Amino acid sequence: MSYRISKRTLTLILFALALPVAQTGLYAQGRGGGRGGGRGGAPQDPKAAAPIDLTGYWVSVVTEDWRYRMVTPAQGDYEGVPMTPAAIKIADEWDPKKEAASPDQCKSYGAPALLRVPGRLHITWQDDSTLKMETDAGKQTRTFHFGDWKSPESAPSLQGNSVAEWEIQRAGGKVTGGTLKVDTTNLKAGLLRKNGVPYSDNARLTEYFDMVKERNGDDLMVVTIVVTDPMYLRESFIISSQFKKQTSDAGWNPTACSAIW
Repeated sequence: MSYRISKRTLTLILFALALPVAQTGLYAQGRGGGRGGGRGGAPQDPKAAAPIDLTGYWVSVVTEDWRYRMVTPAQGDYEGVPMTPAAIKIADEWDPKKEAASPDQCKSYGAPALLRVPGRLHITWQDDSTLKMETDAGKQTRTFHFGDWKSPESAPSLQGNSVAEWEIQRAGGKVTGGTLKVDTTNLKAGLLRKNGVPYSDNARLTEYFDMVKERNGDDLMVVTIVVTDPMYLRESFIISSQFKKQTSDAGWNPTACSAIW
């Protein structure tokens, strides 16, 4: 299977480099939080209004960044991450033996890094306005809240508080596809990579979930991940992860977090 870079990922990267980018249909078609008209123009709940079906079991497709995702990266190998001097100082002090002995083994399983961890996802509708994503790697659970949901007053957490909306594509007045956009805040500080690359509790995460149909009929989910952090990143850190849809829960194997592989 070939590695895919979505139009959205490419566009975001070009914007980050301050290059002029022509607006694509993906952005021009408008957005919605699941309030599109149903029969007689009645509002639809986000589940009913979903332009794509993300539910089911998914498995990671790792075709890039192998040395960062499949093994613990070497100390000092921070290629591709626009780290500030403060972040480099912290990462340079990373000690794999201390991390392995630490009671907190989940630092690299927070929302900004979770979808870079190889494993499987299980996505379901918790209710008509909330998508739930579970991972077998690290046994993590995220919830994506649509509509007028308000973040509770709570301490920062690994998965933070996520607000979701549908970006709808239309042609000729009909829905032809779309994207799930998720904004996550109130994050507990953690690691972008297992070799000590940090993000702070001021980090913000924006994700775009797109669906691609492979030539052989397989469904591929491409997630564009944008992390901003005024403390530890000089600019947005933009990457993408891919997942292939499974027909069953085959291979689903919940395992605890691990600071090193």
